[in-house]
Amino acid sequence: MSKGSSNHAKLEVTNKLLDLQWKMGMAVSSDNCRSLKSPYVALMLKVADQSGQITNKSFEMTIPQFQHFFKQLKEMAAVIETV
Repeated sequence: MSKGSSNHAKLEVTNKLLDLQWKMGMAVSSDNCRSLKSPYVALMLKVADQSGQITNKSFEMTIPQFQHFFKQLKEMAAVIETV
């Protein structure tokens, strides 16, 4: 999302966030690299669709991806405060 996204067409929300859990981890190795030492943030979301069916979603972000995500959340919070 970029600044000014509130000017876009209204999006229909189809899921409701029920829970959010997070953890930080460190990838220490992979098939291609013996000494990876790469930090990441893992998010686990529990969401309910319009019918009430609950599903779990999870994903990982690198630290730069997480920092960008956090910046976007701060921008959204600033816009919400002006409403």
